[in-house]
Amino acid sequence: MNRTSGFSGDIGDRTAADSSSAISGGGVCMMSTSWKEEQHPSFIQFISAFLNANSYRLNFLQIAPDFIFNNGGTSVAFIFITNWNCDDPSYVFSRVVKLKRQFRHLYVVLSVPTKEQNDSFNVSYFSHGMELGSPTFVPVRDPEMGFEKIVKIAHARGVCRRQDVVSMMKLERKQSVEQMENFLRVITSIPGIDNHDANALAGAVGSIEAIARASKSFILENTDLSVDKAERIHRFFRDQNYYLSPKIN
Repeated sequence: MNRTSGFSGDIGDRTAADSSSAISGGGVCMMSTSWKEEQHPSFIQFISAFLNANSYRLNFLQIAPDFIFNNGGTSVAFIFITNWNCDDPSYVFSRVVKLKRQFRHLYVVLSVPTKEQNDSFNVSYFSHGMELGSPTFVPVRDPEMGFEKIVKIAHARGVCRRQDVVSMMKLERKQSVEQMENFLRVITSIPGIDNHDANALAGAVGSIEAIARASKSFILENTDLSVDKAERIHRFFRDQNYYLSPKIN
């Protein structure tokens, strides 16, 4: 069945370089081999040039969606209908129902250049019981615009993913700093123990729990602390009278 025969082969004044100025990709685009076979060669050339201009690597694979983009660790799948068939809309919606179970991020981009096609899509959308936003449908005027939308959506998903990763790294870094501050606060509360001693214990022994379990000989063997300091640490975690007594530093 010819799903996407609407491309005329004339790109006109719109080139891949002209269309790519607002996008900076750097991911991988996987195109369905069966989808590719149904397209005009000029449109495939446009897609290849557009992806190259935006630093995407193009692979041709046997995949269920028409496209899968991987950008920033996020996979986004697309059904791409370049010419809406008013006589057989059910085929599209049956694919949508099947693929949305398989892909968390799925979009349907469809070219509806005429009023008849646009009206047919609107009626079919509601008659097939589609849920708004699950997945998102993106009607466009022509195939070139449709592919630009696809790349922009994939790029935006990748940016969001990278921002999530950066935010998580910042949070983890903040938590690490707070944990170290708490560690220093506890260890330097031992009389005679300073930040240098606490850092030496953190590197050689580890956590507060590990230091509490460490023997005096182990501390002496693995750090540059004096015998007196090792004794203070050992007593602090074992002698209730010692760690509850007033401390004068």
